[in-house]
Amino acid sequence: MEREKANHSIVMLCRALHVSCSGFHAWRKREPAARAHEDAVLTEQIVQIHEQSRQTYGAPRIHAELVDAGVRCGKKRVARLMRRAGIVGCHRRRQVVTTVREPAASLAPDHLQRQFAASAPNAKWTADITYVPTWSGFLYLAVVLDVFSRRIVGWAMADHLRTELVLSALDMALWTRRPDPGVIHHSDHGCQYTSIAFGTRCQEASVVPSLGGRGDCYDNAITESFFATLECELLDRCAFRTRTQARTAIFDYIEGFYNTHRRHSALGYLSPAAFERQVRGEITA
Repeated sequence: MEREKANHSIVMLCRALHVSCSGFHAWRKREPAARAHEDAVLTEQIVQIHEQSRQTYGAPRIHAELVDAGVRCGKKRVARLMRRAGIVGCHRRRQVVTTVREPAASLAPDHLQRQFAASAPNAKWTADITYVPTWSGFLYLAVVLDVFSRRIVGWAMADHLRTELVLSALDMALWTRRPDPGVIHHSDHGCQYTSIAFGTRCQEASVVPSLGGRGDCYDNAITESFFATLECELLDRCAFRTRTQARTAIFDYIEGFYNTHRRHSALGYLSPAAFERQVRGEITA
């Protein structure tokens, strides 16, 4: 009735809803219930905490903040008030399958066995594919990472998941690093890495293919760690209108920051490039 009183008379609305006019006017003058007042105060606190968290907190963390502040309330009540106020915490991006195992493919053994350490450059490489959301659709990124220095030695981007994507990343790594025969190339069971074309290219370049366990991200944890860093430091902070914008930003991140400047805890807080320079200096000396 309160919402419709601008369109219809109070008398007609009361008659249609079988409510007395005096009762409606008495309701309008009545003070809000204590529960409603508490909800309003609590909602203000929820809004404040949500803003302080940079709009990232959901109901569980907001509830924890309220409890620490001495506010007594339940998680369900916080969630209800958040829904009513249109407050939503941030979520991890939706997962998209980028590599699918080919059932009939012959599989290479696992030459790494989760030993993510190397005594020299170009002894062990790891590889994988991730996706980059843009307003124009997904852009897919394939990388090859040197386990020794955590450097991205090969990468390629495309709007498809065909085998050419991983072949381009491998070719870049081969061209830039010129490895000795026998470098291990470790990946998951994606059909791109178990394809005949990829196996042939590895054989031509004297690269030893290696595959981790099926569906086990820990068997390629070092590459997954790079993708998590890329997501946190770039992808989650940018909205790309086009694939071209995403390509430019990713190129700048890998070659202009990650490889050359970003300090890595596993490398004594040196960048991959600085770590390799230091090692080359020690070898020369």
